[in-house]
Amino acid sequence: MRVRSAAVAGMFYPGSAGELATMISGFLVPPAGWASLGAPRALIVPHAGYIYSGATAGLGYALVQPLADQVKHVIIVGPAHRVAIRGIALPDADTLETPLGVVPLWADGVRTALAQPDVVVSGAVHAQEHSLEVQLPFLQTVLPAADVLPLAASWVDPAAVAAVLEALWAPDTFVVISSDLSHYHSYAQARRIDEATVRQILRQDPTLDYDQACGATGVNAMALVARAHGLHPHLLGLCNSGDTAGDKSRVVGYAAVAFHECGLHPDHDGGLGEVMT
Repeated sequence: MRVRSAAVAGMFYPGSAGELATMISGFLVPPAGWASLGAPRALIVPHAGYIYSGATAGLGYALVQPLADQVKHVIIVGPAHRVAIRGIALPDADTLETPLGVVPLWADGVRTALAQPDVVVSGAVHAQEHSLEVQLPFLQTVLPAADVLPLAASWVDPAAVAAVLEALWAPDTFVVISSDLSHYHSYAQARRIDEATVRQILRQDPTLDYDQACGATGVNAMALVARAHGLHPHLLGLCNSGDTAGDKSRVVGYAAVAFHECGLHPDHDGGLGEVMT
């Protein structure tokens, strides 16, 4: 049994199972007013250290809890921070480990993904990658019976990632796009940049660049898939590290966006007005 060991436990999130479970439980607070839309089909959530972005990610994962008996597979798409790749990388593993236990890799999903032209297996890409790992404890908590398919995707056409998602799209499959927003601007500047980026995401404009979001490839791919399936993006939360556990001189932006099969009133702004006020 090949195990991809936790690389950032004790750094990005607690290394103790008890402390980790308690922290995640505290993050799983549904955003006010969004329950009427029901559970989403996909999320965009951040991947920084939990003290910085965990509460924002929790807004999205809180809405997923009702799907625990329905979702069997979760596809996670995140950028590769440590090892560059021009393509889409799967881990060289059968299970993924966190302090909460191990998560099985979706074996049939691996075979289907590898049939796509841009997908490879790379243990090196995944070995130290945090953008995918930090999502696992949330998923172990809200979807404990699901297996996962983690895809590291950076320098590749978003259409290639969308093709993989389309090949695996099914009622029992959920998608998580892992991305932070702008990096290392002043607090005021980051708020302006990130608000514009979120408006672009809510328009399902698949042309974000890496200055707007480190996971732009996955976010753009999700825009393509959402359009194809008639999904509607809704902003659940938007903040930056200056709002949570960092100073305001050089901040990183975080957003939680849920994709639902039903939309809001045509004059509604997808949640941006409520979140920004």
